[in-house]
Amino acid sequence: MVRWVRFEAENAIRFGVWAEGEIKEYTGELFAANAPSGRTFAVADVRLLMPCEPSKMIGLWNNFHARAKLENLHKPEHPLYFLKPANSFAGEDDPIPRPTDYTGMVVFEGELGIVIGKRCRNVALEQVADYIFGYTCVNDVTARDMLKLDPAFVHWSRAKGSDNFGAFGPCITTGLDPQQLYVRVELNGEEKQNYPVADMFFSPHEIVSRISHDMTLEAGDVIACGTSVGVCGMQDGDTVVVSIEGIGRLTNRFG
Repeated sequence: MVRWVRFEAENAIRFGVWAEGEIKEYTGELFAANAPSGRTFAVADVRLLMPCEPSKMIGLWNNFHARAKLENLHKPEHPLYFLKPANSFAGEDDPIPRPTDYTGMVVFEGELGIVIGKRCRNVALEQVADYIFGYTCVNDVTARDMLKLDPAFVHWSRAKGSDNFGAFGPCITTGLDPQQLYVRVELNGEEKQNYPVADMFFSPHEIVSRISHDMTLEAGDVIACGTSVGVCGMQDGDTVVVSIEGIGRLTNRFG
């Protein structure tokens, strides 16, 4: 496994490999040719950033057997998804502000994120592994009371597109078997979610293949695989930690 990060140090944005409290800096491009620069930085001395800069974040809905059973939902014929805009992207330790003039419920949703490694269009399932760069932690934040304000239209973009509502990081890990992973979420230190990725209706590889037949996926794009049971509301000042073994802990404060 290799954990790739972007970080700010010495007034410049850099990227590299994170291991044992240090980052080995690389030069070149994260998703193209790169090589070690020969420099290392202590993690404690840098500011971690979003591990990549997506052109889009795609979020799945109703992708887990356990949640579908709880909410009396059926298995979709095709992945059900929405898009989160660029203003919603955030990284490790970035605050998640409450939307202006909104006093309703805001919930966390801990999720596995797929990071695309190269342009991906109409890719067959057996070829998908060549297009996935790695995996990251995602907090797909939702202003839940906004979703159904209009009985004729579900406000996916409005409810999920506020500033910093698409937090991901702290790194992108390569070499993982996603079917062996668990997603865990703590709210103020109390565990709220702990579920297996293997419970998905559509596996990460199936998700990428199917969505690539709908639209072109670019290097750096993030697909949030949906969430399972345990989602709940946050109060101003709450701290949420999404953790996946092998990837790390994504920490953000709400409000």
